[in-house]
Amino acid sequence: MAACQPTTLPLAARVDEAGRAADTVAIIVAGGIGTRFGDPNGKQFAQLCGRPIIAWSLIAFNAAPSIAHIVVVCAADRRDEIAEIASGLTLSKPLSMADSGEVRQESVTSGLAAMPSGYAYVAIHDAARPLIQTDTIERAIAVLRADRTLSGTLVSKRVTDTLKLVEDGVVVSTPDRSFYWAAQTPQTFRTKVLLDAYANARFEDFIGTDDASLVERVGGLVRCVEPSSPNFKITFPEDLALAETIMRIRGGAGEVLV
Repeated sequence: MAACQPTTLPLAARVDEAGRAADTVAIIVAGGIGTRFGDPNGKQFAQLCGRPIIAWSLIAFNAAPSIAHIVVVCAADRRDEIAEIASGLTLSKPLSMADSGEVRQESVTSGLAAMPSGYAYVAIHDAARPLIQTDTIERAIAVLRADRTLSGTLVSKRVTDTLKLVEDGVVVSTPDRSFYWAAQTPQTFRTKVLLDAYANARFEDFIGTDDASLVERVGGLVRCVEPSSPNFKITFPEDLALAETIMRIRGGAGEVLV
C-alpha cells in the first residue's frame, strides 16, 4: 500500500508563488450510483489503493494552494460516511456538504447553493476521477485567472482515436480528429458566469452533458487544459485496476503531486 500514498506538499508550502490568497471553491460531485460499475455501494466508495475513490479527489484539491473551500455533493444518507472519510484525511481546507439530485446538473446546482460567497472561481470535479493531480488543478485555475476574456477552463484530452460519424450503425463520414477533445474534470469557471449559466439553463429547461456546455450556450469562452497525466473516469471494474496500477507507478516514481 505504501507505494500508493501521495507525497503531498507540506502545509507551509501551500502558497502560490505570487502569494495570492486562495480564491477558488471546489465542488466535488459524488452522487452517482455507478450502475455500470456494478457496486451497489457506489463506485465513489470502492477501495483504490487502500482508500475510497472519493478520498483521492479530496486529497488532491486539499493540496491545491488556490482552493479555499471544498463542497462535496452526495446522497443525504451518505453524509456521515463522507464525513468519516474526510476526518481520516486530516484535511486543512474547510469542507461542507450538499445533497445530490436525480441528475448531475441538479447535483451541481445544489453544490453551488451550498458554496460560501465571495470567491472568484469555482471548480467542478467528478469524484469518479480519482487520478486528478494537484498541478493540473492549479494550471486550470491559473489559465482562467490570467485571461479575462475566458469564462472557464476545461481539463480535457486531445482525441487520438479515429472518429466516425455514424447513423443507424452505418459510417457517414470520418471527421478530422484534430478538432476534437474529450472533456474531463475539473471544469473551472468565474463564479458569477457559472451561476448565471445555471440560472439560464433552469429558465429554459435545458439539460447539458457537462458544466462547460451551459457556459458555452450563453456565449462564454472556455479554454481546454490538458492534464499532466491520465485522468480518466472510473466507469467499469477494470478501470479501477488500471487506476491502481497508475497510482502505484506514481508512488514508486516518487512523484511530488497526487
